[in-house]
Amino acid sequence: MSDNGDNPILEHLRGLRGGQDRIESEWREIGARLTSHEANAAADRRDRAYNCEETIRQQSSIDRITARIDRIETRLEIAG
Repeated sequence: MSDNGDNPILEHLRGLRGGQDRIESEWREIGARLTSHEANAAADRRDRAYNCEETIRQQSSIDRITARIDRIETRLEIAG
């Protein structure tokens, strides 16, 4: 019998296994990168939501200040 190292079928199978191992490694890397992109997208959405919330809070403060000024002007009979 021939040595296992000389068997062309076994050599071909080893080559296929090595290729499969590289593909699996690349898929793991792609999965990790995709997870990173998803985390970044979630952080962006969270930041946009915070900015929107902050804008609403500021507008509410402006509305309250405007209402107070209107009341003061009315009491002082100042035309606004």
